[in-house]
Amino acid sequence: MPLRRSSQLLSPLPLALFAAWALSACTVGPDYRGAPPVAASAVQAGAFVRTPATGTTAAPAPSAWWRALDDAQLDTLIAAALTHNPDLHAAQARLREARAQLRQKEANELPKTSATVAALRTREPNLSSLLSGSSQSSSGGGPLQLYAAAFDASWEIDLFGGKRRAVEAASDEADAVDADLADTQVSLAAEVAQAYIDLRDVQQRLALGTRSADLQQQMLTLTEARRARGTAAEVDVERLRGQVETTRAALVPLAAQIADALDRLAVLTGQPPGALDAELAGPRPLPALPAQTPIGNPTALLQQRPDIRAAERRLASSNAQIGEHIADYFPKLTLMGELGFTAANPGHLTRKQNFSWIGAPYLQWNALDFGRTAASVRGAEASRDEAGAKYEQAVLTALQDANGALSRYGHQREHVVRLEQVQVSADHAAALMQQRYAAGVATLIDLLDTQRTQFSAQQDVVAGQAELLKDFVSLQKSLGLGWQAQAG
Repeated sequence: MPLRRSSQLLSPLPLALFAAWALSACTVGPDYRGAPPVAASAVQAGAFVRTPATGTTAAPAPSAWWRALDDAQLDTLIAAALTHNPDLHAAQARLREARAQLRQKEANELPKTSATVAALRTREPNLSSLLSGSSQSSSGGGPLQLYAAAFDASWEIDLFGGKRRAVEAASDEADAVDADLADTQVSLAAEVAQAYIDLRDVQQRLALGTRSADLQQQMLTLTEARRARGTAAEVDVERLRGQVETTRAALVPLAAQIADALDRLAVLTGQPPGALDAELAGPRPLPALPAQTPIGNPTALLQQRPDIRAAERRLASSNAQIGEHIADYFPKLTLMGELGFTAANPGHLTRKQNFSWIGAPYLQWNALDFGRTAASVRGAEASRDEAGAKYEQAVLTALQDANGALSRYGHQREHVVRLEQVQVSADHAAALMQQRYAAGVATLIDLLDTQRTQFSAQQDVVAGQAELLKDFVSLQKSLGLGWQAQAG
């Protein structure tokens, strides 16, 4: 007889579980169909609008684009920055946080369980003394002891997919934060490369200026000797002295710029200012620019740029949040159960007659709260529309960045070629004028003018090459290159 009654009590539970399973196949809210098309004609084109006629190829570029510059010190600095930079550590922490929130949303789909153990000891009053009105104290009926151990569980059945939409939204947001981390890597690699190029540029110009000042000092010494012999005028000596002082004065700001670049590189690599002075203080040539620069096409750009991927993932997350709020319109079903043992003696706690259990489905429906739910849904839809607009802006900005970087890179290559031609002419003119001055058929003023022109041409070439390298770096950044996938 007890067995039949127990079966009758348990029979609704499988039916409830089956009904919950059948209903849980329903997921309310709009399904994500992918990002809307933006600038379709530009994206689907085989090449960028501003692609230079020469110096670029259509093949996809490698992620570690800086290795194409063939500079071991630059490789070491970027590797250190991608390991020790505090901004990168913060981005990595945000990714761990987003993934933890995703695991929390996934755990919400599972039953919640808990275990309790309690011991109660109390004393009841002497009821007969209270009824007779006696004022004599009494110890009552003795202490009462009660021991209990229980295990309970509850499971909210995801009837209409609200929790699944929450997991979907959290997963998409985690992907977006992962893309944010990749974007930080892209920006960091580019910033380190540009700071390194600035350092080598200023060091080269300082070395040129120092050599020029030394040559001018030699000429000043020779002219002073000639004046002592009466073969040179005082005005020539003063002109040369003024030229030497002008050249040396121009070197002072360059030393300050070198210190700034060294400190910037140290901080970017997660080190205190001055930590790289001994390693990088010695002048070295600028990195070698590759003969050809792979750039890909606009379609590859959408796949490579982390900021575009982050915007697209946040659009998907916002879309899933709409369904998460729509699920609040519908009832929520929770299955609750408890298994327990209760006894007056802890040694009797596990006896069969002290065992109890309870199981109950719990249906909750906030039928009168549709106003708040509707407001939440409208807010989620507005957030989805905002995310769509941000995605569109990200695509347009990326196309603008890439085309602008390509245009600057192509024109700067042509500019450097012209500057190098000017330097060749200036070097030749200075050599000829030196011969004419030594032969006595040219004045000191003529020689100083040609040397000044030569020095200016050399400085312009170094500055132009450095600017071309920085344009190369900006191009790699605009293409979204330089990031590495993170382990889950």
